[in-house]
Amino acid sequence: MKRIAIFVVAVLLIQPTEPSAQEKSSLSIHREKTKDKDYFDIMAGKELITRYHITQSAPKPIFWPVNAPGGVPLTRDWPMIPDAPDNTKDHPHQQSAWFCHGDIIPEGIVVKDKIKGIEGVDFWSIAKGHGNMVCTYAAEPKVDKNRIRLATKNEWRTADGVKIMDEARDIYVYDFGKARLIVLNIDLHASVCPIVFGDTKEGAMGIRISDKITEVKGGKGKIQNAEGKVGEKNCWGQIANWCDYSGPIDGKTVGLAVLADPKNAYPSCWHARGYGLMAANPFGREKARFPGVAGKKELVRLAKGEHLKLRYAMLLHQGDAETGNVAEYYQRFVALREKE
Repeated sequence: MKRIAIFVVAVLLIQPTEPSAQEKSSLSIHREKTKDKDYFDIMAGKELITRYHITQSAPKPIFWPVNAPGGVPLTRDWPMIPDAPDNTKDHPHQQSAWFCHGDIIPEGIVVKDKIKGIEGVDFWSIAKGHGNMVCTYAAEPKVDKNRIRLATKNEWRTADGVKIMDEARDIYVYDFGKARLIVLNIDLHASVCPIVFGDTKEGAMGIRISDKITEVKGGKGKIQNAEGKVGEKNCWGQIANWCDYSGPIDGKTVGLAVLADPKNAYPSCWHARGYGLMAANPFGREKARFPGVAGKKELVRLAKGEHLKLRYAMLLHQGDAETGNVAEYYQRFVALREKE
C-alpha cells in the first residue's frame, strides 16, 4: 500500500478573505492507493472534511463523504454503501458530489454506444454506454497558509475508451472554522476535436444531499438560493450565484451550498430537486426547459484547441443559509480567486 502524507499547522493570516485567527486549524491531506482504490483524505485536525475518490475504474471522480464542521455527514451514502440504512435507492449515478455533464458532443468522432436521447456522450448517468472521466494524474498536494491545493488531470472518454476531451482540475480546500470551502478550478480543453456541450438539464457541479434534509420523503430540509428564493418550485432552473440545501441532522442544523463564480463564462441555472439533487448547470438551454434561460438556444461550443474555464465550490457550513452566513462566505470565495 502506498501512503503519502502531508501535514501543516495553520499560521495566522491578516487577509480578510482567508481564515482569521479565530478560524485557524490544522489541515492535512494524505493519499491511499491500492489496486482497487485511490483516494485522498482531507482533514481538519482529526475531522474528515471529505474523501476525494479518483479510482480509474469508477465512472468519474467523486467527493464522498462530505462532512460539515463537527463531522456531520451532508451527502447521501448510497450507492457507495449498498446497504446504507435509511437511504433512498434512486438515481445511482448521483454519488455524493461530482462535476460532469450529461451530453458532450465530440464533432467528427463517431460515438458507437449511444444512450437514448443523448446526441453525444453521457457522463452524467451510468447507463450502458456512459462515458468515463478518468483521472490520469494527481500531483503531490501542497498545504500552505491554511489551504490545501491538489492538482489533477482527467480524460473524458467514450464507453469504448476513446478520449474526446482533457480536463485540468485544481482543488483548493480552506478551513474557516464554522465552515469549510472546497473549490474546483476546472479547465476543459478541446484537445482532440471540437466540442459541443449538449442542451440537457443533467449537469454539471452536483451534489446529492443527505436524505435527512431533503424537502420531500420525510426530510426536514430547505433549498434556498442567492436571490432569497426558497423551495424547488422557486429555485429550479433559475439563475443564481449560489444555491443551498440545509436542515437538521442528528440535532444540528447544517448545510451544503454550491457556489458559482460570477466570472464563469456562462451563468448557472440550478437543477435543484426536493428529493435531494442540487446541481449548477451552465449548459442547459431550451431543451432543458430552464426558465432562467428561456428563449436561449445557442449551445456552448469549443473549437479544437480552445479552453473553457469554470470555477465552483462547495461550502460546508453550520446553520441554514442565513445563520450560516452563506452570502458572506460567497464573497470570500470570490475574493480568493485572485490567490489561487
